[in-house]
Amino acid sequence: MNRKRKKPDHSGSTLDSLLQEDGVLEEVEAAAVKRVIAWQLAEIMRTKKISKKTMAARMHTSRSQLDRLLDPNNVAVHLATITRAAKVVGKKIRLELVDAA
Repeated sequence: MNRKRKKPDHSGSTLDSLLQEDGVLEEVEAAAVKRVIAWQLAEIMRTKKISKKTMAARMHTSRSQLDRLLDPNNVAVHLATITRAAKVVGKKIRLELVDAA
């Protein structure tokens, strides 16, 4: 007997509900936030003509640590590192807790 598993019908679902159902919503959101932060920092560095070497020195960190921060796929970056980087380029990090949808 050859039974085929019926795939769940996701028509009309939102992406968030699909990701929640799959148990990866928080992970995907964290990765998206990290990508945006990495992109914003890289763009600010580019427009202000700040090299990676200079940026790392101003942050009092290593170039490899800065590379991890600027890597959009590396979500294992401490908040303190992000905050230091923002300060170096004249920005602040603002976090807020919002009601879950």
